Amino acid sequence: MEVDIHIEAGPDRVWPLIADINLPARYSSEFQGGRWLDGSTGPSQGARFAGRNRHQAIGEWETTCTVTACEPGRVFSWAVGDPDHPSASWSFELEPDQGGSRLRQRARMGPAPSGLNAAIEAMPDKEERIVARRLAEFRANMVATLEGIKALAEGAEDR
Repeated sequence: MEVDIHIEAGPDRVWPLIADINLPARYSSEFQGGRWLDGSTGPSQGARFAGRNRHQAIGEWETTCTVTACEPGRVFSWAVGDPDHPSASWSFELEPDQGGSRLRQRARMGPAPSGLNAAIEAMPDKEERIVARRLAEFRANMVATLEGIKALAEGAEDR
């Protein structure tokens, strides 16, 4: 899944926002924030962080994520769980666009199992609806996050 937005600010202004692992918590109904692990204090290839999440149907949980790409001004991505076999992969991708920036956020479920698999196993006849609902939740949170980043980068909201 992918969502994107045009931002009237250059990649140098947007980059610190997408590289802040706690910023999406301001806009997401599920992601509650993160903390760097293993002595890391910021994003770098291979750095790990713990992400806290909450969902009304699932409860609260924490995941360990590994930064899989960190190219300042261009891409910040991470894998949830085992980076070689993640339960999900996420990324922000940034490029110059008409005097500003084009920001894309991507999410991919799998290939490793996640909480979604338990729901499907409990109600296999509702698999299609379960997956569609989860993707709609992902999309709504991703759109809210990109709109929030846009507002911050363009100065419409205080950081």
